[in-house]
Amino acid sequence: MKNKRILYVSSEVIPYLPETEIASMSFEVPQMVNSKGGQIRIFMPRYGNINERRHQLHEVIRLSGMNLVINDFDMPLIIKVASIPKERIQVYFIDNEEYFKRKATFTDEEGKLFADNDERAIFFAKGVVETVKKLNWAPDIIHVHGWLASLLPLYLKQYYASEPLFKQSKIVTSVYNTGYEGALNEQMIDKIAFDGIDKEAISELETPSYDNLMKVAIKNSDAAIIGSSDLREELTAYLNATKIPVLPYKKKEEFAQAYEEFYTTKVLD
Repeated sequence: MKNKRILYVSSEVIPYLPETEIASMSFEVPQMVNSKGGQIRIFMPRYGNINERRHQLHEVIRLSGMNLVINDFDMPLIIKVASIPKERIQVYFIDNEEYFKRKATFTDEEGKLFADNDERAIFFAKGVVETVKKLNWAPDIIHVHGWLASLLPLYLKQYYASEPLFKQSKIVTSVYNTGYEGALNEQMIDKIAFDGIDKEAISELETPSYDNLMKVAIKNSDAAIIGSSDLREELTAYLNATKIPVLPYKKKEEFAQAYEEFYTTKVLD
């Protein structure tokens, strides 16, 4: 993995959020690549429950200040950065007061999904791409973790299809059993179509359930990794039917060699 550039885009990363399967792997995998001489960047949302003082987040003025159009509304993009202690790994945070200031990640105090989670996902996907463009950092691999990050493959393959910086980039999506019950905003498909993305390419999002959202991510990826030992049957069947390379689930203590071999022989080959 020496000198390979890998962009990790995740909805959760430790130590900034409590440890979950997604948050743990979103740290462990970049750490592994970093230790082998790879060049990495990590992006995640700056949720309001992340303690900025404790984790020493600070705004990057040269990267902030852009407006992203979400469903015909201009939404300011703020970029913050922090370093994971002892790891020499930088994490970039996509921020916007309207979408991420609230003191929670995905649900309100009653456990209900935020009504604008669809827009937050669109904003996050666009925000990551626009920031990487400003950094002028062309990744060899883009590895996506978590459903809030799962629109990134779609936007890279459709909305940013002509962007030269990502011409050689390969997209990998990790598929986990950690999703959500019910569905996101039913207007999600219209909000994505507003960006000029054909509704036929996202027909699954007529019902924006977790399984359907992940199907769109897989369909627009170059490879996939099964991130949970007990993946939902519908997603398992979808992965079994896909023509892209799929890495079976690997336990935390055995993932390193398997992921490295998968990157080099299946994704980059």
